[in-house]
Amino acid sequence: MDARLRVGFIGTGRKPERAGPQGYGMAHQHAQAYRSLADICDIVACADISEENARGFAEMWGVPADGVFTSVEAMLAKVPLDVVSVCVWPHLHAPLVIQAACAGVKAIHCEKPMADTWGNCRLMAQECERRGVRLTFNHQRRFGRPFREAHRLLAEGAVGELRRVEFGSGNLYDYGSHNFDLSGYYVGERPARWVMAQIDYHTTNFVFGTHNENSAQAVWRYDNGVFGVAATGVAADLVGCHNHIVGTEGEIEVGAREPGAPVLRHRRHGGTWEAVDCGKEGLHGPGYIERALADVLGAVREDRVSELCARNALNATELIFGSWESVRRRGRVELPLTIGDNPIAAMVASGDLTPAPRG
Repeated sequence: MDARLRVGFIGTGRKPERAGPQGYGMAHQHAQAYRSLADICDIVACADISEENARGFAEMWGVPADGVFTSVEAMLAKVPLDVVSVCVWPHLHAPLVIQAACAGVKAIHCEKPMADTWGNCRLMAQECERRGVRLTFNHQRRFGRPFREAHRLLAEGAVGELRRVEFGSGNLYDYGSHNFDLSGYYVGERPARWVMAQIDYHTTNFVFGTHNENSAQAVWRYDNGVFGVAATGVAADLVGCHNHIVGTEGEIEVGAREPGAPVLRHRRHGGTWEAVDCGKEGLHGPGYIERALADVLGAVREDRVSELCARNALNATELIFGSWESVRRRGRVELPLTIGDNPIAAMVASGDLTPAPRG
């Protein structure tokens, strides 16, 4: 494909003022990445319910005046688009992704987590597949050098045969979305067969308008026999690093919490740690979203499947909702997951969980 790709945005948000879920304008992060790919794409349209936000985004990223909208429907009807970035909160992902798919775009790149319910996750993937639309999700961490190098070490047999993937993070849903995706990346994009978990949710914790537990522990097993372990919140110290990869002959750590530890290290069982040079790249960047979107646009132009495809995102996200469903059932959950709702939200609504207001 030689033609330049025409890119539109659903949700621009305010200009980023600070890091974090309340002040981090992901649309602007996407736009910066598209700009780095200016030889193959142009940002030609944007839509936001706030005209001020949309016009501010357009001014910053060179969107023509006739490409600025406060209505997604109007933008999709009036501007022919190849690619759409969806940068709104998770409860809006499914309806807006489906709306864009029905408008005939070639590809949709959506922010993570996938959606607010497991049913919406499956629905948006299903409707894009039915229409031949490439749906991807912004699990950009897997393109970072520490994670790529960990994958390389594993593939080269540096720690023997893979036995277990672990992660420690703030929660299962928001930050955990990246870590479940990375676990799938390390294990060869395999689906899980079962999951069991327990959570503590004593203080209300909303991220992007969605409940997140305060702390959790989860165990699951992939269909190739590899185990997964997650610990979040105060339990994250159980793992002691961002990602822990355990093999028959050694282990790999990404983002060890130990003061002064390198971002990536590995050792044979009983041996000493060896640091791996990752340049100036850490857990969050720089350049990860740029590489993610390069893969997404490359997949469109080369007619291939992106690493960030909906299938891989579903494998990861099933473990989020499956973990919460295990809490609701008080037992192990066999996969594939057949529920349609959000178990943690349902448990709060029913009074089974009673988190106190924050502060």
